[in-house]
Amino acid sequence: MLAVFLQTLPFFLIVGLGYGAGRTGFFTQEATAWLTKFVFYFALSAMLFRFSANLSFAEVLDWQFLAAYVWATGFVFGLAMLIAFLRRQPVAEATIEAQCAAIGNTGFLGVPMLTLLMGSAAVGPVMLVLAADFVVFGTLVVILITGSRDGRMSLGILRTVGLGLVKNPMLVSIVLGFSWSALRLPIPDPLNQFLSILGGAATPRALFAIGASLASKSAERPMVAGYLSVCKLVLHPALVAFAALILFPVEPYSAAVMIAAASLPVAGNVYILAQHYGVAPHRVSATILFSTAGAVLTVSLVIGWVSGLY
Repeated sequence: MLAVFLQTLPFFLIVGLGYGAGRTGFFTQEATAWLTKFVFYFALSAMLFRFSANLSFAEVLDWQFLAAYVWATGFVFGLAMLIAFLRRQPVAEATIEAQCAAIGNTGFLGVPMLTLLMGSAAVGPVMLVLAADFVVFGTLVVILITGSRDGRMSLGILRTVGLGLVKNPMLVSIVLGFSWSALRLPIPDPLNQFLSILGGAATPRALFAIGASLASKSAERPMVAGYLSVCKLVLHPALVAFAALILFPVEPYSAAVMIAAASLPVAGNVYILAQHYGVAPHRVSATILFSTAGAVLTVSLVIGWVSGLY
């Protein structure tokens, strides 16, 4: 377990370096925003396109895998919403809290870290987790928040969902990469080199950007943020393990990657959604802060455990 912790530690040290740079003002919020934009639209997108273009979609697609992940994540999502309703929270706030409890930082943290720690074969399962988060739960959040405000479903909501998916560079990169692979097109050496160099910039910059963005996070309702962090770091991977190993048995290595992905802290895009819709952004920021700090230990424990599954 110590060996696994020492393997994950460098990733979180880079996050800590970014946090220190942001906290001291050496790296401003404006600089963090531009760095995040570079990673989101260019470096990480290049990495995902290159990975998916070298994979076969037919081999990666696993309906049993998706069933296990969507069931477990949906269970956590629904439970968090139920608890929020019992606390008399409106639908929009309950939805955002559910997103905190169930959606991890698979893009910025999971893709670079899990592919390095668990091997390049982890790329396929990680992409399926990303796709489920974007398409299923990203869509659900927009429908619930917008629908609760409008009081009904409308074409406008569906248009918003569609535009959100089309404008997400990570999802677009995965789709384009798999399309390239399906057409059996070779990647020319200069293009492959270009994608490799640009994609190589994703890992350190994404981790640094996570830390720098945490420096501006404030703690509102720490008790709620703490409970949501426990849901994300402990309950989510536990239920994913139950689903992937017992309920919808998945091939051991893929199950291990899925469980590790589920153990990741709350995704930064949940804060972007909360800010965009004006729904409890400070509560979300506190949850991201707490869960990322706790993940230094819990992610190592989970990866150490799942490494014995394959």
